[in-house]
Amino acid sequence: MKKNGIKNSEIMKELGIKNVTQIKTWMRWERNGESYRFDQPVGKQYSYSKGPEGQDELEAERKKN
Repeated sequence: MKKNGIKNSEIMKELGIKNVTQIKTWMRWERNGESYRFDQPVGKQYSYSKGPEGQDELEAERKKN
């Protein structure tokens, strides 16, 4: 959206974002090629350098046992 020239205020209104810092953070992730961060659940951080793949493996192990 930001790359298409849409203003921050319009993005915030459409997505229900309360702080412009969130948009800046997303843009920084995009610029740095950190797109894997977009898969991170809201309000959660991955522990021990495990991304979504690590979480799926843990859930599979729990289901086995």
